Amino acid sequence: MPIPTLRPGRPLHGISAAYLPWKPVGRIDLDSYATVLERTWGCGLIPAINMDTGFANLLSPSQREEILGFAASLAGGRSFVAGAFVEDVPGDSIANYRSQLARIQSCGGIPIVFQCTDLVSRSPEGIVAVYREIASAVDRFLGFELGRMFAPFGAIYDLETFRSLMEIPQLVGLKHSSLSREQEWDRLELRDRNRPDFRIYTGNDLAIDMIQWGSDYLLGLSAFFPEAFARRDQYWETQDRRFFELNDALQLLGGFAFRDPVPAYKHNAAMVLAMRGVIERDAIHPSAPSRPSSDREFLSFLLDRIDALMV
Repeated sequence: MPIPTLRPGRPLHGISAAYLPWKPVGRIDLDSYATVLERTWGCGLIPAINMDTGFANLLSPSQREEILGFAASLAGGRSFVAGAFVEDVPGDSIANYRSQLARIQSCGGIPIVFQCTDLVSRSPEGIVAVYREIASAVDRFLGFELGRMFAPFGAIYDLETFRSLMEIPQLVGLKHSSLSREQEWDRLELRDRNRPDFRIYTGNDLAIDMIQWGSDYLLGLSAFFPEAFARRDQYWETQDRRFFELNDALQLLGGFAFRDPVPAYKHNAAMVLAMRGVIERDAIHPSAPSRPSSDREFLSFLLDRIDALMV
């Protein structure tokens, strides 16, 4: 297939998966988290809570509820996205999804459906049926395709399943995290033919320039430096040539942070945020994989490069 056409000047919808800070004894640092959320809103991006970058799969249901309530109390009418995560919740997964979607909407958030083992083990028709059933619980929500390099309960749907999902009116967009340009290009082409208003949020932290071809984004990498992503987006929308150098610098950060083991990128996020003075310390969830302390030297070099391009 031919290379898709670039779309310079296209307005972007940026969602940033907010990093959840920790204290050394394994407690959530809500004071630092408030700073993370406010800085995300302040630069014009929409924070996403209870996502992979927020250790959603390592939190207890009560902790995820605490985070939801905390973010809702800060939002004051501002938009935020929140993950509906049911993998560790006992009972019927469909009922649990419906309950969580309704709860997130009642708090003022936009729900995004994390996959779970029960969902992805179904047939393609069964997966679409689940989405249709849970859709009736809310006015709007987002879907999620999560590659297994991120979580064992994830899956990338085939194109026919994706096309069927786009037919659900309440499903207004989907985060695609295959880390494959080709699979995302295929979805963009299908979207443009069948439902142009449907948003595809790239989750490809190794190809953040997918926005050039019509994707929006919901990225963990943007949690490292949301202000730089907001500036990059502005450059793209105004067709400013500075877009390319800033995007290149951010992509170098992504290539380094999202190396194997991929989930350890969250420790690099903590390092960057602590180095920038956004959070107090770069502690992480005690069950999360970590990076070597030597990473800080290269991260400092990368931040200096990004800062120079922000002037």
